[in-house]
Amino acid sequence: MNGQTPVLLTDDQMRQFITEGFLILKTDFSKQFHQELLQELNEVYEKEGNPGNNLLPRIRGLRKVFDHPVIRGGLTSVLGPDYMLHTHRHGHYNSSPQAGGWHKDSYWGYSRVRNHHPWWAMIMYFPQDTPPELGPTGIMPGTQNYESRTFDKDDSPGEALASGEAGTFALIHYDIWHRSTPNVLGQHRYMLKFEFMRTAAPVAPTWDNRTPEWIAPASFSAPLVRHDAMWEDTWLWLQGKIGGTAGLASDSSERLAELEARLQDPFEPERLNAAYGLARNGRNGIERLLPALGHERAEVSRAAAYGLSAAGAEAVPGLIAALDSPSPHTVMHAVFALGELRELASAAVPAIIRLLDGSSEPVRRTAVEALGMIGEPAAQATEGLIRCLKDADVQVRFMAGLSLARLGSKAAAAVPHLVAALEDENRYVRGHAAEALRYIGTEEARDALIDFLFSSRWCPTTTPASTFYP
Repeated sequence: MNGQTPVLLTDDQMRQFITEGFLILKTDFSKQFHQELLQELNEVYEKEGNPGNNLLPRIRGLRKVFDHPVIRGGLTSVLGPDYMLHTHRHGHYNSSPQAGGWHKDSYWGYSRVRNHHPWWAMIMYFPQDTPPELGPTGIMPGTQNYESRTFDKDDSPGEALASGEAGTFALIHYDIWHRSTPNVLGQHRYMLKFEFMRTAAPVAPTWDNRTPEWIAPASFSAPLVRHDAMWEDTWLWLQGKIGGTAGLASDSSERLAELEARLQDPFEPERLNAAYGLARNGRNGIERLLPALGHERAEVSRAAAYGLSAAGAEAVPGLIAALDSPSPHTVMHAVFALGELRELASAAVPAIIRLLDGSSEPVRRTAVEALGMIGEPAAQATEGLIRCLKDADVQVRFMAGLSLARLGSKAAAAVPHLVAALEDENRYVRGHAAEALRYIGTEEARDALIDFLFSSRWCPTTTPASTFYP
């Protein structure tokens, strides 16, 4: 870090991020900085092709980008001060006159239950002037919490463009729907994408928070329905409050029955509003969410899980009971909700560890992440995650490293097993094991990490055209 104080987001910016899922950030880098970086990009792409995950060391000027106080401040505000720069990064080159397809990014080719709470974010950096005609990234505001695409694929109402002068940065919720737009100019257009993960749950606001209460926006640019209960829950979650909206409502039995019925609505935004609306009703809402968790339709079960993850400690016993369900999606969604409830769900850790034997891959993947989010009792969670480092499924293995990073020094017993994982055939298992050693931070972990980094040193100036000199 360069020692400059991060420029934290304001309350208005955080409200926009919560509701619309993205922010455009501006830095004070000079035009010359972006021009030199763009020239370096052109040379690398023309001579070597896309550097992929080696983008950061290969384009050395990029290191300054993520040390800028505006970028650090935005990421700190959304993900906390101990956020992780993920080992996956990618340079997107767009010269096509055709628009790309709307999509959510996968997790390096794999899938998981997506978090509404901001555990993940991305930075998209445009090093050249990017007018709309050059094909900037299109973002559909407010869709970060939708599994399905609920907007018109042709008209794309409300689409926002990450368009602007060189040095435009888009800070986006990891799960927002986005696409490449047509490059009708046919000139070089780069977008450099970097992913970031929260390594610690929030315990207090990490942005420039002046107003503790949620103030709902009068209007927002997303084309879909409002999600006031969901937004308030996220605002309070970012302040460190688990289930912060639970018990704030005491709806009539008629209203509760209406919300319960809407959990099965074919329109996903309606299902989500019903789930978060029931969560606000405490025990009365939980009693209606738990049966929906066991619904035969996975999308109904998933919506109920989001509601239960916002319902606080009273939801934990019913979620633990649901772990015995014969339905894999019910079990997976119950584990997900328990993970979101974090330390409130510590009693579930033994049952979650038992799921690591004989359960389906989606269940094991969800379980390994939940162990890192719940975190306590740390010894049991660490023991379970050590087993996950040796799982037959590669996604379980690489998520185990991320979960151990979240446990930090409490996972010191995993160090020898993480060292072994540094030899895994998968690049993300190796990368996440290295990150876990960094966050565990004991002397043994640091020595192992330094040894690994030196032995795998990658020279940023060595290319096929320049192997040794100058």
